[in-house]
This record gives sequence, structure tokens and C-alpha cells, in this order.
Amino acid sequence: MAPGFTGSPLDRADHIRHDAEALAAVRGDWRARLLRLDGFDPVVSDDGRLEWTSLADAPDEAELIFLGLLDGKPHFAAAIPGLRTGPGRPPHMFALLDRLRPEEAGTYAAARSVLDWHSRHQFCANCGEQTAMFRAGWGRLCPICSTEHFPRTDPVVIMIAEHDGRALVGRGPNWPPGRFSALAGFMEPGESIEEAVAREIFEEAGVHVSNVRYVASQPWPFPSQLMMACVAEAEDDVITLDTRELQEAIWISRADIKRSLAGDPDAPMVAPPHFAIAHTLLTRWANEA
Repeated sequence: MAPGFTGSPLDRADHIRHDAEALAAVRGDWRARLLRLDGFDPVVSDDGRLEWTSLADAPDEAELIFLGLLDGKPHFAAAIPGLRTGPGRPPHMFALLDRLRPEEAGTYAAARSVLDWHSRHQFCANCGEQTAMFRAGWGRLCPICSTEHFPRTDPVVIMIAEHDGRALVGRGPNWPPGRFSALAGFMEPGESIEEAVAREIFEEAGVHVSNVRYVASQPWPFPSQLMMACVAEAEDDVITLDTRELQEAIWISRADIKRSLAGDPDAPMVAPPHFAIAHTLLTRWANEA
């Protein structure tokens, strides 16, 4: 089971980003396509595909980002000056992602993350001067101090603790009724993945863990995280909840997780959506035995 936002057929063609003549050629290619967006949201066709249009439809003020090649054809996204995203994930995004084919979601994730990065990183972190796009949109360059800036990815650990055949899951404030998921948190400077997993589980649920094992990863483009899914062994099942982070945390059996993943209305939790790596993590753990 592949995690959501992975499996894009996009050939990122990094060599073109460094070659001015090659970049001019793909921009001038009559087959070149531009990603259709509503702000930062995908425009999705009835069959679950991203919609594309001609480069001629790009606004005059837009800067083109070369996403890569699909079936040998150049594909671009338009960065529009002044366009900003709101905090977090838009509330209507789940419905859009439910419609998108998995491989299409992967292409969208790349486009959305880099567009969002440009919208929020207009100025040099070294000297404060306004920067300019370079490397076909995969970087920004300061004209004063020559500092190069590149799209960042923030590492996040997402994990379950296991104890006596059960997994620890939690729910945040204002989540949909009954929805539970794996615990998660940003890695801090100077931490390994294993250390971050142990710290986050203890901070949020008061559970000490060890023997952390990595399961899978996925990009999460809201705005640009790398989610690293893990399982850890809990020393005991006593929960001490941090109510600033979680509204509730419970231990749940493999059988009940399988019922939840199958959409059983009588299951003790509502499972995470299929495109979230928490869904992948719970599925793989539930099927281990």
C-alpha cells in the first residue's frame, strides 16, 4: 500500500533547471502545459485527474515554475505575486483529495509545496533584500549577497505506540466526531527520528517508548512536510494526556482498527483518510498479525 501523495509519474528533469537554453526550449514547446489551480487548490476533472491548460493562459504577472516532464511534455505551474495561502489545510481540501487519483495527488503535492514556498519566502534570510526566482523556479537568489535559497521540507514524525496487541491513537481539538489518528509532531534540531518519536509520544500522552522502527514516509503539502511514519514499543499503557495537544487518546486493537479502516459505523473510531500516511501506518500495523 503506497502512502498518499507518492507515485507521481513526473520526471523532474533537474538537468533542465540548470540549462538556460534547455529551459527556453521547454517554455517554447507548443506541447507545454500549465497546471490549472483555483488559488492554490487543484482543479480536478470528473475522472480524478489534474486539469492542465496552455502556457498562454498564465497571468501576465506570473512567473513560471518548471515542474518537469509528463509523457515527455513540459509541465509548469504559475507563481502569482501576492497570492497567499491561509494557515493549515483548507477545510474543503479533503473532498478534493478524495477525488484525485493517487499519482495525480503526488504531482499536485510537488506543485503546491513549491508555489507556497515562493509565496512565503520573497526576502533573503541573510540580508533582507527581495530575492528573485532562479533554477526554473526551484530556488530564489539574492541580488545583493548572492545567497541561494531552496524550497524547504520540514521533517515530521508520525507514530503509534504498541502495547499488548493494541495501538495508541489520539484526536486533536476540533477534529470531526470520532476521528482518531496516529500521534505526530515536528522534529527538533539535534534529534534523530527515534528520539523525536519517543519525545512526542511522551509529551502528548505520557507514555515511555523504545525500539522505534521506521515504516514509510510521505510528502504532506500543507505547506511542505515530510511525514515519517514509525511504530514504537510502549513500556506500559498508562496515558497522561497533554490537553494542549490532544483532546483524547485511546488504545485500540488490531481487529478494531481493521473495522475502522473498512468504514464500519460501529467501530470505536473513524479512521484517517486514505491519502494520509496515518492510514497507511495503521493499515500496515493492523495487518502484521
